[in-house]
Formats: sequence, structure tokens, C-alpha cells
Amino acid sequence: MALSCLMYVALASSWSLFCGATRYLSLATSAFFGVGAYTSAFVLADLPWVAAIGLGAALAVAVAVVMGSAVLHLRGTYFAVLTFGMTELIRHSITLAEKSLAGTVGRVLVVVPEPATVYYTVLAIAVGAVLAAMLVRASRLGLAMTGIGGDEQRAQTLGVDTRRVKVIGFAITAAFAGAAGAAMSVRWTYIDPTTVFNPFIGFQTVLIALVGGAASLWGPVAAAIVFSVLAETLRLQLPQVYMMALGLLLILCVLYLPDGLASLGRRGKRVEAAACAEAPRD
Repeated sequence: MALSCLMYVALASSWSLFCGATRYLSLATSAFFGVGAYTSAFVLADLPWVAAIGLGAALAVAVAVVMGSAVLHLRGTYFAVLTFGMTELIRHSITLAEKSLAGTVGRVLVVVPEPATVYYTVLAIAVGAVLAAMLVRASRLGLAMTGIGGDEQRAQTLGVDTRRVKVIGFAITAAFAGAAGAAMSVRWTYIDPTTVFNPFIGFQTVLIALVGGAASLWGPVAAAIVFSVLAETLRLQLPQVYMMALGLLLILCVLYLPDGLASLGRRGKRVEAAACAEAPRD
């Protein structure tokens, strides 16, 4: 449970870094995760562990730059659908390539690091994603992405190179997703495109970020912990109940907490401030 929790902390925090600020709904997390996982599976026998993680992240960034350059001029449903479509295109392309070149689909991982090494690596990636989100928020890049989320045309009028900013933010998201995929690939002794490009990974990342509050720093972290507990207690024993719980939680958040659970704290502070302002003074 701890490893999955850390993985989703990294994925949701890095997703929120870009999508929470720009209000773009990306469904490409599975693509970056899968690229990182497959890269690690291919090179781990010949490269050191850290180098395999770095290469997985680098290739995910390259995919993000190409994908982002093609679709980041779109918004809303069009952007979401196209990122999902490109993820499926990558998955089917890798499946076809393996069938054509190797005659089989998937790879058996022969070289696998110690479980403690994997755990601390994923922990470092999760901490790095949260720190990156924190630093980006306070940077000019973060301000530019927030401006794009508020009014992209106005940001462009004010001199923001919106295309460049969006591609950079998208690439940062991909770097952490690719690194997480590269580290998590050794969790399975055998991987194939269906496993590591699983759309559920991307959908749950988005769900965690939205429920926690995509525009907040700590909301996705808290939501990742909650979802990990739900997964541990419900998914294995009552998978249908788990999926229903996810759907119900998303509906409730969309209807009553559009800014996620993180907005509860802000609401409480506003109510407290209003109460203090209305309190009679001696």
C-alpha cells in the first residue's frame, strides 16, 4: 500500500503542477508512466538503477514535448480526448512493434533491485514532485501557467509565450510520471503494454488530483493517502464497491466541492474571518 500511495503522490502532484494551474485536463499520465516503465524494463540489465530511472524520465519528456506541441493548442474536451487517444496510440504501437520484432508481447524482468531500493526511489520521486510543485508555484513559470488558466488570451496579450510555457509544464509532469513508471516497473516480474499503459492509472491520477484539489499543493497528497486506504480495504475484496465509491466521491466533489477537499480549509478560514469581522467590539 505504501508504494502505491507514494506512486500516486508523485503522479497526482506532478499532474496538478501543470493541469491545476492551467486548467487543462490531461489524460496522458498513463502514456508517460508506460514509456518510463518500458524504458526501464529494456535497459535495466545493462544500466545502473539510477540511470534507468533517468532515461525513463527523459524519454517520457521527449514524448510529452512531441505530444504537447501537437495538441496543447486545444482546450477542454478536445484536449482531454486527444491526450487519451495518443496514449492508446502509443500502447497499440508498442504492442504491434513487439509482435512484429519479437513475436511476443511483454518482457520478463530478470534484474530487479532490492525492495528497499525501489521504495526509497519512489519516495524520492514523490518528494521531488511535491518540491517541484512548490518551487514552480513561486516561479515565473508558475505565474505564467496560472495566468493561462485564468485567461489564456489575456496572458498572451501581456507577452506570455503561452505555447512554450504549456510545453514546459507538460514536460515537467511527464518527467515525474516517467520516473515513477521506471521505478514501479520492477514491481511486476513481467510487464506488457496492457499493464503499464493501463488507462486506470491515468484516470485515478486525475481523480485523486481533482478530489484533493488540483489547484492546491497538499490536496493531491492527502487524497492519494485516502485513495490508497480505499484501494487496500475495498478494491481487493469488493472491487465493484471500490469503483462505485470512486464514482460517488467524484460526483460529490464536482457538485459540492469543485475545488476539491483543499477548499474546505479555505472555506473554514473565510467563515472564521467573517465571524471575527461581525463580532461586536468593546
